[in-house]
Amino acid sequence: MTEARYDIVLVGSGLGALLCAVILGKHGYRVCVLEKNRQYGGCLQSFARDKQVFDSGVHYIGSLGPGETLYQVFKFAEIMNDLPLEKMDEAVFDRIVFLDDEESYDQAQGYTDFADRLIQKFPEEAAAIHAYCDKLQSVCRQFAYYQLRDGRGLQEKQSVLDLPLKAYLESITGNTRLQEVLAGNNLLYAGEAETTPFYVHALVVNSYIESSWKCIDGGAQITRRLLKSIRRYGGVLFNHCEVVSLEEKDGKIDAAVLKDGRRIEGKYFISNIHPQQTIALTQTRLLRPLYRERITALKNTISTFCVYLTLKPGTLRYQNHNYYLHTKNGVWEAICCDPLVWPQTVYVFFGAVGGQQEYATTLTLMAYMPYEWVQPWANSFNTDTKPGDRGDGYAAFKKEMERKVIAVAARQFPALPAAVSSVCSATPLSYRDYIGTADGSLYGIAKNAHHPVSGFISPRTKVPNLYLTGQNLLMHGLLGVAIGALQTSTEFVDQAELLEKIRHA
Repeated sequence: MTEARYDIVLVGSGLGALLCAVILGKHGYRVCVLEKNRQYGGCLQSFARDKQVFDSGVHYIGSLGPGETLYQVFKFAEIMNDLPLEKMDEAVFDRIVFLDDEESYDQAQGYTDFADRLIQKFPEEAAAIHAYCDKLQSVCRQFAYYQLRDGRGLQEKQSVLDLPLKAYLESITGNTRLQEVLAGNNLLYAGEAETTPFYVHALVVNSYIESSWKCIDGGAQITRRLLKSIRRYGGVLFNHCEVVSLEEKDGKIDAAVLKDGRRIEGKYFISNIHPQQTIALTQTRLLRPLYRERITALKNTISTFCVYLTLKPGTLRYQNHNYYLHTKNGVWEAICCDPLVWPQTVYVFFGAVGGQQEYATTLTLMAYMPYEWVQPWANSFNTDTKPGDRGDGYAAFKKEMERKVIAVAARQFPALPAAVSSVCSATPLSYRDYIGTADGSLYGIAKNAHHPVSGFISPRTKVPNLYLTGQNLLMHGLLGVAIGALQTSTEFVDQAELLEKIRHA
């Protein structure tokens, strides 16, 4: 590692940090990114089993069509030209299935087709469906950065922050099945019936209605290209570098201290790790006890259990859309369901390898799982760089959970059990150890319509040269993290100038 003092030191290497590093590097800052694990990218990490590639977090991406928000951000970051993408089926990117009723409902790309598809299933609900589509778009217009335009911060979006998702759906239609279909892919944002705000749903779902995409051979393709862009502008990246403290001098952070004792000095520091973990790294008195208590008390979204299946050649046809499989009441109850009836919702993703793909090679299955279910093994740690054995009890627990998830998926795909060549899985502990959140949270801080401002964290802290990224936008998802990175970057570069550059990239 080069001993030097950097303009900006970024702690963690998730998408938010990597985008900040590119943006700030392009504006002349000398940046350094520190990652504690082997792989960069946070939730964009991929891994291989039986010569097949799996995504650990991000499976499909919205708003990547020409001129759309994430497309423009990625184009400015100089990664769009050769990013290997596959557009998902325009007629259906998400299929919402109710297994107990053997009914399915397709969500299509483009608002006209999205509405038309649902009206075919619910002809008497045309007015409600159009009202819903109009509401999605009007709410999204309240978020300036989402539109890549200058805005007035929290003030301009205040009027849409306290509307609960489920309450809004009930206000436009009494048809409970339509309500469930519209919220049927809520694994995208860990939606809870009574607390999740409508705007969280709107910002995420709108991006997929605009356009839906898969990364061929995994989301790590995004990371690799961002790393090249960072280095192109003089940035440096170091993995296997765990930051254990942020050292203060004269009222500012002076250095990130690594586990091996080395000090990485910088003028400014941006933390891409969870705010709770960030404040634990510094003992500065500038972060008042009330602020620390507020951050510590924030509730995170639930975690997940993922099953990764390698399939036998020629056994299961590839489908270029996702499935959200719900048992009875799964849409709302799955996030906190009784272990005896778990899982009530299973997400199904077909991995893309490009070309004329007739048969699937991999399948990823995902279900909600509370961190408390793996609490007996919470003192263990296991990554590819620091292998650890969690014991026979943990292995047995995983095997039983795998069986249950596969059994639910097999209700939609009867040929699945016979098609499986190999199985591996990830629990909340896997996400905790690889991604770095204390409880393996899917999307970080949970948003609450009844306490809307509590979920907003400014990128600025009371320490004059310490900033946060990825947690300040009030929304979840890949696009939300990207926009959070833009907000943090505008602490260092002119906002109007940056947004203008991105719009015309």
